[in-house]
Amino acid sequence: MNNSSQFYSLLGDGVLILHVMFVIFVVLSLILITVGRWRSWGWVRNPWFRLAHLLAIGVVVLQVWFGVLCPLTVLEKWLRAKAGETLFEGSFITHWLGELLYINAPEWVFGVVYTAFGALVLASWFLIRPRPFRAHRYR
Repeated sequence: MNNSSQFYSLLGDGVLILHVMFVIFVVLSLILITVGRWRSWGWVRNPWFRLAHLLAIGVVVLQVWFGVLCPLTVLEKWLRAKAGETLFEGSFITHWLGELLYINAPEWVFGVVYTAFGALVLASWFLIRPRPFRAHRYR
């Protein structure tokens, strides 16, 4: 493998790690919001955190509804192709994170799961209300 291929392969690994971190953020945030309500953790009511969480799953749901591939998946595939790899070949990181992230199921299953999860996140907005957004005044 030449330097250029190694560079693209490393970038592909980075995109895969970013993708997994995005999934962890979306899933773990809902769990933490729910637990935080019971434990009275104030930070789970942070409106900016909650908005970021809602927008993150919202983008995923819209992508699946409109049949748009995830940009991170598209970028990773492009980088892997530039490195001369296929999506599931490569480093240890690539193999195992790919196994966790890329589940083999019909497309409609993902649509149902993402939409249901998005509905749970939206419901959490109303059931576990974030604090109001406040304008900060600087003097």
